[in-house]
Amino acid sequence: MANYEFESKRSENSDTSKIKLSGFNNLTKILSFNLYDFCLTIGEEQRQEYVNYIHERYNADRLTKISEEICKIIEANVLGVSKQDYDPSGASSLLLMSDIKGGGSQVSMHLDKSHITTHTYPDTADKLGVCSFRVDIDIATCGEILPLNAINHLFKAFECDVVVMDYVVRGYTRLANGQKIYNDHAVHSIKDFIDPKILADYKICADINLPNDNIWQTKLLIRDDFGAERYLLDPKDKDRPEVAERMGHLYKEMKEIFHLVD
Repeated sequence: MANYEFESKRSENSDTSKIKLSGFNNLTKILSFNLYDFCLTIGEEQRQEYVNYIHERYNADRLTKISEEICKIIEANVLGVSKQDYDPSGASSLLLMSDIKGGGSQVSMHLDKSHITTHTYPDTADKLGVCSFRVDIDIATCGEILPLNAINHLFKAFECDVVVMDYVVRGYTRLANGQKIYNDHAVHSIKDFIDPKILADYKICADINLPNDNIWQTKLLIRDDFGAERYLLDPKDKDRPEVAERMGHLYKEMKEIFHLVD
């Protein structure tokens, strides 16, 4: 990684809430983590139970906590938070963050303007009881922060059956000698940042890597040998006669999303 000479400091003659930037690292890195979690419900009561479960587990407060944990992993400080729950379901969270590195008697710091946005989209309209929960997380950073370091935490924070991850680097920055830098981290594939134990749970991995364009995408589809118990709210329902057919429908829904088939 390049050794940059960037500085920032609080302006002594201005609003103390503002931060004066000097030699700012203009590289913008964006990780988009789009995931789907599936559930098979039996009857309207279970459908509502699923909605309640999602709201309790992934409400705005919980999403904000996950984002704050991401900030710790990528060594960023939270500057501001905005969050909102929706009726009848769904939630959003926005964190404005900065990367301030320095300490002791050291005066210079690296400060990078960044944000994390999270939005959820529950879907319970399927007639056969297949419910899904989609989460869109965008981690946008400037400077030396590498959002790819947060990937394993995202897999642990959510239940992921279908995952689409996009990573792009835009803009450029300069070294002290004026040389332009278009990417300060070597990236071959997003997959390289995922724990192999996590990857073992997925049947299909589609990998698109365009390093010359600073564009990467990895898509994952969960294995289909976990059994109905993984998706049922009540594992006792696995012996119900309609479950086998509905599980086939559930896997079909996953494959359609993975391959973007209407």
